[in-house]
Amino acid sequence: MLRFLGRGSAFTDEHNSAYFIRNDELVLIDCPMSSFMRLNDKNMAMFDHVYVLVTHTHGDHVGGIGMLIDLLEFTVKTPITIVAPSKDVEADLFYLISRIEGCSSSWYDLISVEDLDKDWFVCSIPTSHTEELAGKCYGYCLNIDGNNVVYTGDTNTLIPFEKYLKKDTYFYCEMSAYKSPVHLYCTDMADRIKEMVDSGIHVYLMHMDDEKRILQVMEDTGAELAPLELGGATMEDNGRMLSGIFDITNSLYRDMCMNDSKDHNLLFSYLTGLSKTIVDADRASFWKWDKRKGQIWTMSATGVDKIVIPDDTGLVGKALRLQETIITNDPYNDPDFNREIDAQTGYKTKSILVLPVADVNGNFIGALQLINKNDEHGFDDETDPKKLSLAALVCGIALESETFLEDSHHDKLTGLKNRMGFYYDFGNRYKDYLIPASGKVMSLFICDIDKFKNVNDTYGHNAGDDVLRFTAQLLESFCAEKDGVYRWGGEEFIMIMRDTGLEGAVKKAEEIRTKLMESEFEADGNTLKCTMSFGCAVFEPSKTIEENVSAADEKLYTAKETGRNKVCWE
Repeated sequence: MLRFLGRGSAFTDEHNSAYFIRNDELVLIDCPMSSFMRLNDKNMAMFDHVYVLVTHTHGDHVGGIGMLIDLLEFTVKTPITIVAPSKDVEADLFYLISRIEGCSSSWYDLISVEDLDKDWFVCSIPTSHTEELAGKCYGYCLNIDGNNVVYTGDTNTLIPFEKYLKKDTYFYCEMSAYKSPVHLYCTDMADRIKEMVDSGIHVYLMHMDDEKRILQVMEDTGAELAPLELGGATMEDNGRMLSGIFDITNSLYRDMCMNDSKDHNLLFSYLTGLSKTIVDADRASFWKWDKRKGQIWTMSATGVDKIVIPDDTGLVGKALRLQETIITNDPYNDPDFNREIDAQTGYKTKSILVLPVADVNGNFIGALQLINKNDEHGFDDETDPKKLSLAALVCGIALESETFLEDSHHDKLTGLKNRMGFYYDFGNRYKDYLIPASGKVMSLFICDIDKFKNVNDTYGHNAGDDVLRFTAQLLESFCAEKDGVYRWGGEEFIMIMRDTGLEGAVKKAEEIRTKLMESEFEADGNTLKCTMSFGCAVFEPSKTIEENVSAADEKLYTAKETGRNKVCWE
């Protein structure tokens, strides 16, 4: 499909520009100066013809066209055709190329799409962007190797493109981290993008100004970042691929150094995308083996939402159990292949490669999975694992680091997150709820096992530990996906509930209180029952985290002082 010489906006180092190759012809969509600099390093003599489809005439989209014309004219003599999306834009381009750039009309052809006769071209799509270029901004619908491809260019609306979007369309969509009247704002678009992916559209994000922010907002949508070209896989021989990989790893290094989210999601996303490109697969995912829960789940996945499955199922589970690479190019006849996801999504899995990864001690902790290699023979059991070995190794090292960090955030006795995990989540999961003007609602309660000291004194500390474990499991069973439950210390626990008001927090606390009061459980050979007291409060963004915890703690103190085994909130 499309590859990108750069996928950034006007405010980034490498501006947005895509390409594909058909019958030894290079087809570019826009050519900013940053893309020309990349093309200048390549052997342009390998192409019989170069086409440049122009979306609009802003400098970060056409600034390199004049230099590209010069390069082809004075070096390799490769013919070039500049394609305008309309007659009006054709006139503007003629002025730009002939007057401003000073290129002779004999060095290039300039046509509008009305005169373009290519089987890969379907139509230009008029859209809106800036007032200054009203009526002169376009996207494109293309047919690349039998696939419907829709490319927005710069736009502030998806309306003109909707009628061209259908299942299995490859949709390249501009996206901004900043709200403005001239671009698509990532926060506003996240739900719509997820709907597209869920309907079977392959969504790739481009023309991005802050990839890190956009990646965070789009994390659960299934959209991918537009794939940067890797040289060897598409435009050069295999030796050139190494240079392209260095470009991506350099970008990865820079982004990780500026990654203030303090986790490895960005790294996993880059490496799965890189792995997908290296072996020319349709999808890639990196799985973590959570031995504590007996599950494997996706840390990063291209083309799908997060998946959680038991660790004794599927081909990923098989690779971890056998501790070896698994390849199947006929998955529907493989008894370990799980067909349910294909049945739910309509996706057709044709080939799978799973490469298990280990920590520095040789303990297997996760797996890199590639799906549907774009080759009729599927994955090769020798060359493809070798190509992926470095990416898998780095994923393993990063996952080990992630595991150490996660272990430090969990209480070993109960398995719940501890106070360190509590504050970590406020810097990540809950940070949007700390903004006073966000309009987001969040509540919390702090709870305490009544007369817990008596349990230890009467039955011993082993029984006390069993009481803590049972209570923690009960709390966790009531913890929704948007909630978080923590062992605050001793016999105290805290639950955070996003998008939940005080009434909802009180209701959940009362349900937990009643369930615990009615439960009997074994504690070091003794059958026990216990109760808890709760203090509930709405989280006030204008106050510190500690002040909010104290507000709930005051209500807990009231519950303890007025008889215990109750929920207080005022």
